[in-house]
Amino acid sequence: MAEPAPIAVIQTQRMGDLLLTFPLLLWLARSHPGRPVTVVADPAFARPLLPIGPPAHFLSLEQAAATLPGREHELVINLGIVPQAARLAGAIPAARCLGPAIGPDGATRIGGDWQLYRASVVHLNRHGRYHWAELNALDIVPPALLAGTSWPAPRRGGPGRRKVGLFLGASQPEKRPGPAFFAALARELVRRGLVPVLLGGPGEAGLGDEAARLAGIPLSNLCGKLGLKELALFGQEMALLVSPDTGPMHLAAWTGWRVLNLSVGPVSPHETGPYQPGHYVLRPRLSCRGCWECFREAVVCRDRLDPVRVGYVAARLARGEDDRLAGAVIPAFELLRTAVDAYGLRVLEPVSVPPGLVPSAGRELVGDFWRAVFGHAFGLLPEAAPRLAAAALAQGQPALHAALGKTLSRLGAALARDTRRGAVPDAAFAQAFAPGVGPLAGYIERLLQNGDGSRPARLAALALYARAAALFAG
Repeated sequence: MAEPAPIAVIQTQRMGDLLLTFPLLLWLARSHPGRPVTVVADPAFARPLLPIGPPAHFLSLEQAAATLPGREHELVINLGIVPQAARLAGAIPAARCLGPAIGPDGATRIGGDWQLYRASVVHLNRHGRYHWAELNALDIVPPALLAGTSWPAPRRGGPGRRKVGLFLGASQPEKRPGPAFFAALARELVRRGLVPVLLGGPGEAGLGDEAARLAGIPLSNLCGKLGLKELALFGQEMALLVSPDTGPMHLAAWTGWRVLNLSVGPVSPHETGPYQPGHYVLRPRLSCRGCWECFREAVVCRDRLDPVRVGYVAARLARGEDDRLAGAVIPAFELLRTAVDAYGLRVLEPVSVPPGLVPSAGRELVGDFWRAVFGHAFGLLPEAAPRLAAAALAQGQPALHAALGKTLSRLGAALARDTRRGAVPDAAFAQAFAPGVGPLAGYIERLLQNGDGSRPARLAALALYARAAALFAG
């Protein structure tokens, strides 16, 4: 009997991106039992992560380019953004290809509604509410499988666990606090009876030395001394990891090591924060939070991190006193907890508000609205979801609801004008509209570009616009 056609997953990005591919690999094993899965990834990340990830065969990009195009595949999922990944995806013969692929004509096209959605929120993610771990999978994983997935709760702190890891690194300086912050945080944790440990890769060795020096107290500094496998093992005995948005944060979440994510810089915890339920996110209350790229002279959210307030939250979590954080007042900060909704989708629950109080901040209501619109349009959420989200926006922020309806009318006029002219929008199309309609404008821009302005693409764009606009009628 012939072996089933395999599946190829291409993820050539950083360690954190590879770790966020692990839920997809788990779901593929359940939804496509018996099919071999090959993951194309950077060997520097794939090799040490192999023992803790779902079963798969890992290849480098070079190895994959030499072998995979010669075999028929059932499915190719390209999660990479580099041209080499798209070239490989287009070269592998497959019944279905999701994500960017370069075709015989040399053009790059994106397969899958959700993969196209993810591409469309680049620089337009202010109201993005789908996590990247989900976006990796939503085009192929049945909704029932998502809803039926249960994730083990992370290990809680308690009297027998006093060590708190402080991870100093991140892929961009804007995403991480500096050594002075971690030195002050270490002193605060010691004052609260805990044992902080400085952690980081080889690139953070200098940061660790500087933080240890500035702390002025005896401090364990393991920056540059642990590989990924050793870090995962070391975390099994620790109460908590305090970390910016970085690969080791996702490693901790995957292995059940509870995380307090300091979400600062050009990141959105809705999209790339800890994925599994039971972890925490702390971020300053600023209108610009969750951006794709910081345009301010200084990274205000990062610079406003307060080691005393971070230390308070970290100490509560490390001691297993989660319940005492419910409704806690953390001036100028908001504390969120990762959770899963009734559809198996990852959400962030407010923690630092009085119990029973639902925040009506316009930004969150708009984000919930677009989450529901796209979820229903792509068959993930029921028909009632966008109507309920629109009603919640109208009740919580009536002026914003009215303004969004007017901006949608402008978008509809622009779409009708381009349809009459046969014009395909350029990369500036979505930027011309207010951020509130950014998700829809960005998706329509990408949809029409991806379809070369074809009639099916225009009909799909008009149908999606009509669905959204109808929620503001009357």
